[in-house]
Amino acid sequence: MSKFSLNADINLEVTARFISKGSATPLTGDAYKLRLFDKDVFDDDYIGESGLDGDGMGKIKFNSAAFNDLANLETTPDLYFVLVKNGVQVFKSKIMEDVDIAALQQFKMGEGEVLELGTFLVED
Repeated sequence: MSKFSLNADINLEVTARFISKGSATPLTGDAYKLRLFDKDVFDDDYIGESGLDGDGMGKIKFNSAAFNDLANLETTPDLYFVLVKNGVQVFKSKIMEDVDIAALQQFKMGEGEVLELGTFLVED
């Protein structure tokens, strides 16, 4: 397992797309919020939040400082996200344990590192 160490100056972006189960229509609008977390033993770290664009895509930007917790002994983050509609959770991902961001990242010039989580079907 690789050690989780990123340059604190490098920006990271996590993306996920959501479509309505059964119709393949992108979920859009101000009612939806994507929230990203790092699962920890005691308290999960809230990393950030995003709305969904016209294609159902949410993008959360952050830097490695989001994982700097002296009480946390992990070397890699355990990421998960939730999608809420009008404040009510409508989807929760599985926990992606020991995410090796260095192995998964794609560098976009001028934007930083991008981790694409995929497309998810949501009962709407």
